[in-house]
Amino acid sequence: MNAKDFEKEFNKEFADKDYQDAPDKEELKIDEMQKTNKSRVFDEAAGGRVVLCGANAYEQKYYFNPVFKQIPESIKKELNIISVLFTQEAGGIFTIVFEEDGNISIETNADEEDITYDEITAGLLVSEVRRKRQDLFEALGLYYRIYVLHENPADILDE
Repeated sequence: MNAKDFEKEFNKEFADKDYQDAPDKEELKIDEMQKTNKSRVFDEAAGGRVVLCGANAYEQKYYFNPVFKQIPESIKKELNIISVLFTQEAGGIFTIVFEEDGNISIETNADEEDITYDEITAGLLVSEVRRKRQDLFEALGLYYRIYVLHENPADILDE
C-alpha cells in the first residue's frame, strides 16, 4: 500500500475523529514510511525488551517489528497512525515496547540538540494515547503473553 492509498484509508476510517478537526489538517499528511536500516537503534535502545513499532521524526521513518507480522492489518495500521501522528505532533522518536512481563510501554525521546521537541507536550500525548487506546494495548499485551511468552490463557484470565 502506498502513502496515498494509506491516507485515503485513514480518512475513511477516521473521518469523524479529532484528527480531521485539527487546525493544521493539511500538515497531518501521512508520509510513506518504511523500515529503515537503523531499526537496530530501536532494538538496542530497548535494553532486552522487544520493540513492537516506532517512528522517528528526524528520518521520517516508521518501523514495525517483522516478528509480529501475524498481527491483523487493521491493528498494524492503527499502530502506524498512532506512531506517525505522535512524531508529527511532538517530534523526536516514539516507540511502543513489550516489557519482559508482557506489559506495553510507550516511550519518547529526542536528540539533545532538538530545540523543537517539547517534553511536556510529548508526555501529555503519551497519556492521551494510552488512555484512548487502552483496549488496544491490553489486547496486544495478552497477545504477547499468549503467543510469544507461551503463557496459559486460563492462568491469564484467572488474574
